[in-house]
Amino acid sequence: MTRLVAVLLAAGLVAVWAFLAAACAGVLARMDGATYAAAVTRAAAAFAAVLTLCAVVAGVLSQLL
Repeated sequence: MTRLVAVLLAAGLVAVWAFLAAACAGVLARMDGATYAAAVTRAAAAFAAVLTLCAVVAGVLSQLL
């Protein structure tokens, strides 16, 4: 049960960080003068990048531990 709770908390934390990075990327894009469509595209790319990076790190750590 403890391992399940730790995995769920880690997944929630990753999701929060991904949303935060996406929001920051979108706001910075709008401040730079990008259109709404371009800002959403940049936010989506940042969201996907954070999730991909976390998946890669989890994969490496799972092989090491």
